[in-house]
Amino acid sequence: MATGTNIRTYFNGQWHDGDAMIMRAADHGAWLGSSVFDGARYVQGVMPDLDAHCARVNRSAEALMLRPTVTPEDMVQIVQEGLRAYAPDAAVYIRPMYWGINGDVTAIVPQPDETGFAICLEEIPFAADTATVKLGHTRFRRPVLESAVVNAKAGCLYPNNARMLAEVRARGFGNALVADAMGNIAESATANVFMVKDGEVFTPIPNGTFLAGITRARHLVNMRADGMKVHETVLSFDDFEQADEVFLSGNMSKVTAVTGFEDTAYQAGPVTKRVREMYWDWAHSR
Repeated sequence: MATGTNIRTYFNGQWHDGDAMIMRAADHGAWLGSSVFDGARYVQGVMPDLDAHCARVNRSAEALMLRPTVTPEDMVQIVQEGLRAYAPDAAVYIRPMYWGINGDVTAIVPQPDETGFAICLEEIPFAADTATVKLGHTRFRRPVLESAVVNAKAGCLYPNNARMLAEVRARGFGNALVADAMGNIAESATANVFMVKDGEVFTPIPNGTFLAGITRARHLVNMRADGMKVHETVLSFDDFEQADEVFLSGNMSKVTAVTGFEDTAYQAGPVTKRVREMYWDWAHSR
């Protein structure tokens, strides 16, 4: 079942209305998990960092030993063509994806002779600026490169995220604050995370256990250009319990204020608001 509505699918060189069938039962991606994707947004009439998302899906494919077959520039053009069927005020999730088709003699290693490619567009409402979330502890952690393809936005990583969410939702929280293998803060179950203390901004330093997101990078550039003091550093759960503000950064909602972590409450404060304002100022200035 799809998440959104009004779906269009680009497959085999053309756009199809609806959630078209794209994968066969014997495709490597279907039964051995060699699939990658990326997510961009069309919202408020703009497509922030679409080119960067298209470039990253090609890097993700290479990390899973798949051969990318579409250049980022061509992907952008294909997306622009597909979006012409949507209203100017539509909120659309843009998802390019690759998957393996053939395996080697053991079936395990995907072969580069053929790679599946598709783009899915689907209308998914954009969260209001007033949307907030509370975070809970999870016992599940982010893996390391030696045990998982954490250098890719790979479908095979998401069952771990799903059990993080299921665990904290069962206790009434909307998302999880997640540790890396060393017990330091990595991200939430669905997005990168920032905290504010005494007017300065802190975020986990990329250490190879999580994707340092494209939207995260955009916020870092915007905040530093605005004169904010921003630190990429090692952070603990204790640091977050002492924070003044916490917010999530991801493509789906760009900025989401966090109003609590377990028993700790936060304000949806001025830094979070300013980061959101700067993001949309940048997006509409393109």
